[in-house]
Amino acid sequence: MPVVRALSKVARQALQAPGCGCQPLAVAVTSGSDASFHSVSFSETDHPKVLITGGLGQLGVGLAKLLSDLGKNNVILSDIRKPPSNVFHSGPFIYSDILDYKNLREIVVNNRITWLVHYSALLSAVGEANVALARAVNITGLHNILDIAAEHGLRLFVPSTIGAFGPTSPRNPTPDLCVQRPRTIYGVSKVHAELMGEYYHHRYGLDFRCLRYPGIISADSQPGGGTTDYAVQIFHDAAKSGKFECNLKPDTRLPMMYIDDCLRATLEVMEAPAETLSMRTYNINAMSFTPEELAQEVRKQLPDLQVNYEIDHVRQAIADSWPMNFDDSNARNDWGWKHDYDLPELVQTMLNFIGAESRVAQVH
Repeated sequence: MPVVRALSKVARQALQAPGCGCQPLAVAVTSGSDASFHSVSFSETDHPKVLITGGLGQLGVGLAKLLSDLGKNNVILSDIRKPPSNVFHSGPFIYSDILDYKNLREIVVNNRITWLVHYSALLSAVGEANVALARAVNITGLHNILDIAAEHGLRLFVPSTIGAFGPTSPRNPTPDLCVQRPRTIYGVSKVHAELMGEYYHHRYGLDFRCLRYPGIISADSQPGGGTTDYAVQIFHDAAKSGKFECNLKPDTRLPMMYIDDCLRATLEVMEAPAETLSMRTYNINAMSFTPEELAQEVRKQLPDLQVNYEIDHVRQAIADSWPMNFDDSNARNDWGWKHDYDLPELVQTMLNFIGAESRVAQVH
């Protein structure tokens, strides 16, 4: 029987954010003696049934589109928010609270889920503003996911982040294996996820897979409170007004990736045969740039772009503790990871998507 643990009062009051809920959580406790878990390999199920938690975020919606070839009913998005009409009519959607163990378990059993992609999380800057909420969603919610995935033999993907490293980590480049001492609740929760997932893999045979994402850039949604979100906001502001206020110093170098590369990497590592994986948590990288380098590239299309630097000291301190560049050689060697978008392609693609064509035409 699950052991029910009540959240603290402050956490219960706070649980109104996307991807989480306000129910008491339940954690399954399984003794080692009766643990007998196995993973359903991709070769055994040509059409996996996929559940995506926190599915209304840009990554969840994007991955669902990428997985559409599996069949319309084989990919289920879940969240605690009401989905927009276009998402609701594009495929199955289920209300799911990651802090409600029973609800999650019913969804997995009733829909015969074989892959679980766990995107529910609070990002870095938002998490620092509400540590209790971040702890509940990013750590307690993960425990529910791990127990259910192990119990039902799922292939589980949990993303990690550049935020899983800290100021004592080597920064340029940052290897897969090194000191990790993050100083944000977001980073701490992601290190916890990496280690718990790897422990469940070694202890119970859980088919756990994890990628450390760099900053992800997408035109499909507005920035969501992350430290790297300046690299999304600049395109919206450049297209709209030609003026951008950056909250990081102009020489702050961070690893970045266009969302199409990120989603493709996620699918590729999920499809990779287990025997090709020398580890369960990988860095992935595409490019690394500073705000000033990004602005200069945007000015090639919009020369009149004005950038003003108003430093947010909380975000700057976070960025200064993160990697400047990722060493992702293991991902490239083990399962053939290769990015498609460098900085020039990123800028052109973002401006095209956001609708800057008219401003570009006027300039030229």
